[in-house]
Amino acid sequence: MIIMSNETLSVNEQGHLTIGGADTTDLAAQYGTPLYVYDETAVRSAVRSFKASIDENYGGRGMVCYASKAFCCKEMCRIMAEEGAGLDTVSGGEIYTALAAGFPADRIYFTSNNKFDEEIAYAIDNRIRCIVCDNIEELYRISSIAVSKGAQINVMLRLKPGVEAHTFEAVMTGQIDSKFGFAIETGEALEAARKAASLDGIKLVGVHCHIGSQIHDISPFEKAAEVMLDFIAKLRDEGIIISDLSLGGGFGIKYTDKDIPVPYGEYMKRVSAKVKECCAAHGIDVPYITIEPGRSIAAPAGITLYTVGSRKIIPGIRTYIGIDGGMPDNPRYALYKSEYTAEVANKADAPKDEIVTIAGRTCESGDLIGENMPLQHAEAGDIVAILATGAYNYSMASHYNRVPNAAVVMVKDGQSRVIVRRETWEDVARNDV
Repeated sequence: MIIMSNETLSVNEQGHLTIGGADTTDLAAQYGTPLYVYDETAVRSAVRSFKASIDENYGGRGMVCYASKAFCCKEMCRIMAEEGAGLDTVSGGEIYTALAAGFPADRIYFTSNNKFDEEIAYAIDNRIRCIVCDNIEELYRISSIAVSKGAQINVMLRLKPGVEAHTFEAVMTGQIDSKFGFAIETGEALEAARKAASLDGIKLVGVHCHIGSQIHDISPFEKAAEVMLDFIAKLRDEGIIISDLSLGGGFGIKYTDKDIPVPYGEYMKRVSAKVKECCAAHGIDVPYITIEPGRSIAAPAGITLYTVGSRKIIPGIRTYIGIDGGMPDNPRYALYKSEYTAEVANKADAPKDEIVTIAGRTCESGDLIGENMPLQHAEAGDIVAILATGAYNYSMASHYNRVPNAAVVMVKDGQSRVIVRRETWEDVARNDV
């Protein structure tokens, strides 16, 4: 079964899988494999959907900030700039990439749990919109660096609202036992806000939370909004006025038929209703709202293409389909046992009559794309497509076994272009001394 996403994927008359109107077998032949492929129309459509929800539910008083950690490159930053989105960055490298692509600095937010001094200085020098502070030591360092430059920087505090989202443990971030942010329930967040309001070089403008990733339930987001607004009201009572609230991202997508994602519009409708209800109850203005979708913008728009190199049958146990990529270009199964949908791109109209394990090329037993995956009969030379790989694949890629990073191609209306060049062995060894 083909998972359709924004009409990104289809099957043509030749029985081949297409993305954005382009035949995936032609893309594999033209650019080689492994190959990441994105449908530009799907990317833009997702951003516009979120923006429309902000406009409808918050009267336009908010911003969609693409979480660039999901997939960051210059072209992705250019698209976000053209669509009027902001960027949620998590490193100096992501800020640099955005600025190099011409992205407006006044729409860049900088989050992460351990920012280096040079990154903080770089953000301040380039006058980005806001630094999201994670811990008290960082707060002092932001103040010191800003003062040394005769500058003032907008700061938001990342808070732990104590909300546990129903998702994989490694991507839960909102509970008290998390490396991210200040805990509200212990009083840590209140002390941090008092300190931030008193420090030179800092303008405390908001609070931020992120409760996890790949969440299919709206209620944790509603609860997080309630907790955050209760905290904003408490700060108001102390004379600390907060104008901005970031409710993070984490919206789930469809990787397999077991996933039932919530429509973005429904999420925004319910959460905005909770925000307005809480603000009315506390007698405070509705803050400027930012959200940080990453996976939900990038993942459904992307696929990865591989060439089958081998077929190994272990009678009574399993069938391995060996591909020319794996853990270096997609470590998510090794990390999280993440499930995917696979298609033999050149046989996409055929029934899936086998259950296979798709095995990567590196010298690691755990280098798998997935186990017990329904798939059309695959032989050496076939092209396998793994769907919904637009997020946390290229961005988490490694050079394990000195494997070069794959190329990234963007497709629009059947036309393709390279947006990240394929690495060579020379590139892998470039920095060796």
